[in-house]
Amino acid sequence: MVTSTHEGTHRIFQERPEILTPVFEVLEVPLSAKATVDAVTTDVTETRPLERRVDTVLRIGQSDGEDFLLAIEAQSDKKEAKAASWAYYLAYLQAKYRLPVLLLVVCQDRATAKWAVGPFECGTREWTALRTYPLVAGPDNLPVITDTRTVAKQLALAALSAVAHARNPECGAILEAIGSVLQDLQETDPKTVGYFAEFLEINLGNTPAGMQWKEIMSFVSYFPGRGTVRETAYLEGKADGEAVGRAEGEAKGILFVLEARGIPVPDSVRERVTTCTDLDRMDAWLERSRTVERAEDLFAEGAEDAEVPGTRPEGA
Repeated sequence: MVTSTHEGTHRIFQERPEILTPVFEVLEVPLSAKATVDAVTTDVTETRPLERRVDTVLRIGQSDGEDFLLAIEAQSDKKEAKAASWAYYLAYLQAKYRLPVLLLVVCQDRATAKWAVGPFECGTREWTALRTYPLVAGPDNLPVITDTRTVAKQLALAALSAVAHARNPECGAILEAIGSVLQDLQETDPKTVGYFAEFLEINLGNTPAGMQWKEIMSFVSYFPGRGTVRETAYLEGKADGEAVGRAEGEAKGILFVLEARGIPVPDSVRERVTTCTDLDRMDAWLERSRTVERAEDLFAEGAEDAEVPGTRPEGA
């Protein structure tokens, strides 16, 4: 999962490869509809003292054409030194893998995107030895997606679009549409909800769009334990309502965390969690659900049965 704004705008291509087809359509570059996508090492270092790494490198396998490499860079501002770095990345990757290489630069503002288009030249006034033409995705060419049906079909593209348009008035409508789709998915596909909720929170940050996203995501009453707005919303809402409602919310939270982490939940565990009314015990289970390797470990001897000050016996 993404952990920073810089990572988010390139790693989404690794983690959600379905985004490649619509992005390539925007860039007007043909791409096979059934193309395969595999991550390639991002290390383009030849000598250890000089370390060079591309943000993301993918190998695209086309059913109706030759394979190629796609180097993806997230760029937040103009950096003249990048021209030489990008030329090096392309030349190195082509020499190492013997495949054609394209460079995609993802930008979040128009000025950087306009600069990143290049071309960037290497040579003298008399002769150009090398010229780099990056593909650029940014506010000017990523679509503004506000229709919920379209968002549901192209959720990854809509999320990237929201980040690209974060400084524009249109971003609010994009976020509203994404929030509506995620709300519909929270019961059937919590992993997807978790991924895109955090992707947008991290990448929008404390901008006005980020504040709006936090308000939109307040509908979520459980969280995967990363300290994000969903966790805050859960903790703030936990103090409200009747004990039964709180217990149900706790149970949903515990099960959601396990499922979001990809941990199978046997029926016996599900029943024990959903029938428990001891809120202190459930708080402990919820905290433990972030780190256990098996759902049954929620109730491990010495943890679940340990005497906790202030706890009430189940059913009391």
